[in-house]
Amino acid sequence: MSRCRLVIHGGAGVIDRASLTAEREAEFRRALHAIAADAYARLQTGATAIDVVENAVMALEDFPLFNAGHGAVLNADGVAELDASIMDGATRAAGAIAAARTPRNPIQLARAVMDRTEHVLLAGAGTDRLAAELGLPQVGPDYYVTAERAEQQRLAARLGKVTLDHDAVFNAPSPSDKTGTVGAVARDAHGHLAAATSTGGMTNKRVGRCGDTPIIGAGTWADDATCAVSATGHGEYFIRSALAYDVHARIAYGAQLLMDAGRAALARVQSLGGTGGLIAIDAGGNIAMPYNSEGMYRAWVGSDGAVNVAIYAN
Repeated sequence: MSRCRLVIHGGAGVIDRASLTAEREAEFRRALHAIAADAYARLQTGATAIDVVENAVMALEDFPLFNAGHGAVLNADGVAELDASIMDGATRAAGAIAAARTPRNPIQLARAVMDRTEHVLLAGAGTDRLAAELGLPQVGPDYYVTAERAEQQRLAARLGKVTLDHDAVFNAPSPSDKTGTVGAVARDAHGHLAAATSTGGMTNKRVGRCGDTPIIGAGTWADDATCAVSATGHGEYFIRSALAYDVHARIAYGAQLLMDAGRAALARVQSLGGTGGLIAIDAGGNIAMPYNSEGMYRAWVGSDGAVNVAIYAN
């Protein structure tokens, strides 16, 4: 079981230490710790990496302060449209959904696309139809909406902005509410890797907008021979740089170490003007969590089996 590794994230961005109250910071830390501890316990009892990342992301989706599932940000019509993806490093099987409106847990539907259809990516009304056909839990539009998200969308609409959830200027009615995409990567006791990512995208985005999260190779990647990656940040730049696949390629073809590969891939995103971060585990069990923003909500379990939680650089 010493082979088991786990990392989760709750988004990277402008996370101002001065404006994040002690109570709110403690709330984030408790959630991250509890979700990571539960996921690692599953790994320790023999659960597969793919099952663990799905369950961890479902828990992150259910936590209303993160931008995924319940508490996701709203589009220009004031409606949540959800993106999610999952990838199994053992087989390179993958599933993703984009602009979904009804799944209670978007990552569960992405897993169903992978396991129960011949496709990789479904978008729009087709995602909701599949959820109904498979009997997966569905909800009405009000389920996703919180008062904070509604106010964020109204503010962004008034200003004519499309913003990241963690945008410091336009987004948060309370400066402590700056979180984004969620994700998980894991290595199980058999050495298999998996990654999963879920998000509501950008506040006041155009209806039908899809970011990097549902794009395999941009927001999510897993290959047992190299690494598992889940990304968070400005999706358009992550798509243009194929961020998650770039980390894999730097390891596979450039023989780079995981941290070097992650930092270099993020530097490429930054050169285009994008910000964000990623979490990754490689085939050897090494962990990397680079980001080029002020902070990233994250928790991880390394070789010592201890659950660690962090928000800022130190």
